[in-house]
Amino acid sequence: MSDIKRLFDFPYHQQKHYRIPDALVTKQDGKWVRTSTDEYLAQANTVSRGLLRMGVQKDDKIAVISHNNRTEWHILDIGILQTGAQNVPVYPTITEEEYEYILNHCEAQYCFVSNEEVLAKVNAIRKNLPNLKEVYCLEQISGCTNWSHVLELGKDESNQSEVEARKESIKGEDLATIIYTSGTTGKPKGVMLSHNNIVSNVLGSERRIPFEAGKSRAMSFLPICHIFERMVVYLYQYYGVAIYFAESIDKISENIHDVKPNVMTVVPRLLEKVYEKISAKGAELTGIKYKLFFWAVGLGERYKPYGENGWWYEFQLKWARKLIFSKWKDALGCELDLMVSGSAALQPRLSKMFAAADIPVMEGYGLTETSPVIAVNDMRNRNFKIGTVGKPIDNVEVKIAPDGEILCKGPNIMMGYYKDDAKTAEVITDGYFHTGDIGEIDSEGFLKITDRKKEMFKTSGGKYIAPQLLENAMKQSRFIEHVMVIGEGEKMPAAFIQPNFAFVKDWARIHKLEIGESNEDIVCNEAVKQRIWEEVEKMNDKFGNWEKVKKIELTPQIWSIDGGELTPTLKLKRKNILEKYKDLYQRIYESK
Repeated sequence: MSDIKRLFDFPYHQQKHYRIPDALVTKQDGKWVRTSTDEYLAQANTVSRGLLRMGVQKDDKIAVISHNNRTEWHILDIGILQTGAQNVPVYPTITEEEYEYILNHCEAQYCFVSNEEVLAKVNAIRKNLPNLKEVYCLEQISGCTNWSHVLELGKDESNQSEVEARKESIKGEDLATIIYTSGTTGKPKGVMLSHNNIVSNVLGSERRIPFEAGKSRAMSFLPICHIFERMVVYLYQYYGVAIYFAESIDKISENIHDVKPNVMTVVPRLLEKVYEKISAKGAELTGIKYKLFFWAVGLGERYKPYGENGWWYEFQLKWARKLIFSKWKDALGCELDLMVSGSAALQPRLSKMFAAADIPVMEGYGLTETSPVIAVNDMRNRNFKIGTVGKPIDNVEVKIAPDGEILCKGPNIMMGYYKDDAKTAEVITDGYFHTGDIGEIDSEGFLKITDRKKEMFKTSGGKYIAPQLLENAMKQSRFIEHVMVIGEGEKMPAAFIQPNFAFVKDWARIHKLEIGESNEDIVCNEAVKQRIWEEVEKMNDKFGNWEKVKKIELTPQIWSIDGGELTPTLKLKRKNILEKYKDLYQRIYESK
């Protein structure tokens, strides 16, 4: 491990120990195009030489905006970092106003974009970006300089000694990247992460992930501009894992069948959708197949690790895996051994179901400010506990404040917020980062997250409501796609619900109900409203009277990233949703 001090050391470590032919793999024109470890580093060095000839200085900021994960992003990443400049990744789906704010705030000198859609956003604000010298496109787009121009500038190897000198001057404590938070509230903050922040997190996490070094395949599709996926990609490189980049979220099923990955990162919402599809197919079965399917599901719902259910359960589970769960695994590419989940809380029932199906999900926890991993489960050595996010990783200290907030200290804690000492001081005291999450550590050392401190609210009766607990319970219903609990300062909790329109239509067809074709018709239908209310009441039984959701309103719009209701990692943008549905809010509380 001593040979890794900076982020660009990871591919060199791979070259020294594994030297694989498929270090980075992207699908182009219908074919998977492989880039070997040697080619990866050769092109990264070409980029570094080109950037030096363009006059890039240490601590310059270079923005990279890609609509999907791809080989070029990582070549650029290493090429930029080797010059001592900082790679500033930007979410492609944010607004032009947010682009303008971020590019000006970090004073980006250059910007690399992936496609026409992203280029159009940058061009629309170009006149308001005084520091930006040039924009380069990764794809061939008329009117935009292609990134091959940088490669052409770097072809001549005569200034490689300058690249080596820059590399030598870069220390672990130097700034590596600025990652702007997705901005669920207010303007995005620029999180400054050093090389050592992320390197320490990779090396602290690697002991929790069981890879077959030099032989495993990974599918990468979560946004690479988010630190979760980016850190994991460095971890893959450390272990010589071949990284295949999914074309898009829509094509992930097809890509998984092509690649047959052994590991991939996921967010809970994706797992919810996968399980919904599996359940829907099971419901269509008849006779003995139907009975076998739901017998297996019943076993999954009772799953406990390490044989805790006894020999008879384990005997049945063995047959359920052979007869039913093996088909689930086939649907996920046959060879998927592990999924790592982050970004939001995972429903315990999903953790049970996928573990029972022999596709365990290792839930972890962290934030951009913590590089990101604080804790993660590991099936080995009894370090896996359903309903928790695992034990803290090496070198990260976690404690619970008197008010229940999770605090952590370690080499993974950010350098601070860029150009904002005041906000930095608000969240870091005595070396401890205040996560804003509420949690507890059990007697075995497992960390459990109960809610976001900032998202908890009081009703007018003075009772605390933890919305995520309610929302996670309600999302278990197949009728409910998204839900947001509201009621701060009001007499009772209520909820906005976006129905699962596809499932609702299937339900109506089976029961021969006329509910209309449009989403607007469906949310106004009394039978639909009553049926979804029954689902909410069923979940209400799990909570105290003051916590129960007393009213709901259904929304016809599909909540999405582009629509502004979800962040790029599929979390709720609560402020946006409240503003969008203020008329529904008034309808709920007008008679208070």
